[in-house]
Amino acid sequence: MDRYSRMVQFLKVLLPLVAILLLSMVFLLSRSIETNVSGPFTEQDLDARVKSQMVTRPRFRGTTRKGEDIQVEAVQASRGSAEGVPTASRLQGRFGLTNGGVITLDSETGMLHPNKGEAVFSGDVVMTTTDGIRVTTDLLNTSLDEIRGETPGPVQAFGPIGRFSAGRMRFGAEKTDGPVHILFTDGVKLVYEPPKTER
Repeated sequence: MDRYSRMVQFLKVLLPLVAILLLSMVFLLSRSIETNVSGPFTEQDLDARVKSQMVTRPRFRGTTRKGEDIQVEAVQASRGSAEGVPTASRLQGRFGLTNGGVITLDSETGMLHPNKGEAVFSGDVVMTTTDGIRVTTDLLNTSLDEIRGETPGPVQAFGPIGRFSAGRMRFGAEKTDGPVHILFTDGVKLVYEPPKTER
């Protein structure tokens, strides 16, 4: 009997033994696995989520006709009121302009109206821009179809020219396909802070 034949005879015995050993290990290991594992939510949490139709980490993303990027996301969102208006906690928005600039929005709470193309940021709203403007207010209504928004109430702001306040603020393009501007109205007060010159 040559060497090849002896190897074949040896493998005919060895391979079935290895298969039996592997199968026995599978059964032995399966007995030690804990199958009664609890999930990350309690039954009360699941019931509350089902009743309020709560969603974790919802995200809206779209592109305007001009090619600007709009993103809005939250930590949690639920159906909300009887009218079915979704409410959100820790609402965040990011508006990417065609010139490379970015407007970011943060608020404690908010509401999304996807059917109307609107989002409402409320409760300690902070708006920042890449050119150094930071605005705080209580309520900010924005569009989900284009880069546009306005506050119905007063704002406090800080920018490269200093600190200022106003009764209202709005941002968006003044003309079709024009650049996005921020406009402060209704009693604007500015404390001019000239840039410090190095000596």
